[in-house]
Amino acid sequence: MAGRGYTIFDTPVGRCGIAWGQAGIVGVRLPEAREIETRRRLLQQFAEARGIRPPADIELAIEGIVALLRGTPCDLSDVPLDMAGLPPFNRRVYDTVRLIPHGQTRTYAELAARLGASGAVRAVGQAINRNPLAILVPCHRTLATAGQTSGFAGNGGIVTKFRLLSIEGALAGSRPTLFDALLSVAPPRAQG
Repeated sequence: MAGRGYTIFDTPVGRCGIAWGQAGIVGVRLPEAREIETRRRLLQQFAEARGIRPPADIELAIEGIVALLRGTPCDLSDVPLDMAGLPPFNRRVYDTVRLIPHGQTRTYAELAARLGASGAVRAVGQAINRNPLAILVPCHRTLATAGQTSGFAGNGGIVTKFRLLSIEGALAGSRPTLFDALLSVAPPRAQG
């Protein structure tokens, strides 16, 4: 689709990528170990996107993502997303995931029930695994089962999920684990 742009931007967890079109944001990439990998993976998904300066509405979305990753509660539910190229079921899942409040989690079964498709727990998990809009569709707030933080396929896997949930305070009250120790270590600086 013509008119897509992208940019790479700094966050407290590393350099993220964002791609957009005329109807809204089409993709967000969490940081890879190196910036060039973040850019490469973003362009694998959106090959027609061109590196340009983001328009004002995209800048506001970037500021919100940065704030959230800094630990500041930020409502990103009104950021315009362009999900037209995604399967209808996935769009419904993502719309539902966007309703999960900051600092809270929901299980795949809870999401399936909310969608009126209680037998579709596995399909919900697959949609979450394919989420192209990290942070804006906060799949890190979803759990395969209550109390189990597996099932996250974002960059860094389970460590990234723990980091995001920790930033949001969703892990308050849980016992310290090996992952908590990993989260207390500053993330590596991205290299360009």
